Amino acid sequence: MKFSINKLRSAFSNSKTTNDSVAASYVDDIIKDVEGVPFAISDTNVMYAGLSELAGYHYFKTIIIGTLQLKTFKGATLIINGSDYKLELKSDMEELESEATIGSDRRLTRIDFEIDKDAISKISRESVQSIEFSAKKNHLTFSIIEGGYDEGLSTAGLLEDANDIDEPAKDH
Repeated sequence: MKFSINKLRSAFSNSKTTNDSVAASYVDDIIKDVEGVPFAISDTNVMYAGLSELAGYHYFKTIIIGTLQLKTFKGATLIINGSDYKLELKSDMEELESEATIGSDRRLTRIDFEIDKDAISKISRESVQSIEFSAKKNHLTFSIIEGGYDEGLSTAGLLEDANDIDEPAKDH
């Protein structure tokens, strides 16, 4: 069997390029298929985010859709790297688990992170540079994309048992 180093090298470099384009296509498909405004992206995951308040406590609510498959009883950490600050947020619950979405190979992971009222103003599109997510053996780095916070942050139509308790009530 004959082969050359150049052919071998080109085969490996082409697979990297192919993997990058497949990952980009995967993320683009998520953004097209899911209602709402994405906040940040990683290689194969899209983060949707919003802020909420409940009984005086403030939360940075996230929904991560993509390849992240998580089941942990130790919670998660979100580090928001800004231009002149670094915020470390802890999940409000220790038990977290990704859910399968309907009709696709994607997983959906909902996590609420506790945030101080004073830190809310630091989370703006202009000042956030990247977001690091870690839980169990998972570590993802997200880049901020054009868009903003999603007001509703609903999972309607994604899961069979989607509860829209996160969606604000509408006056009729």
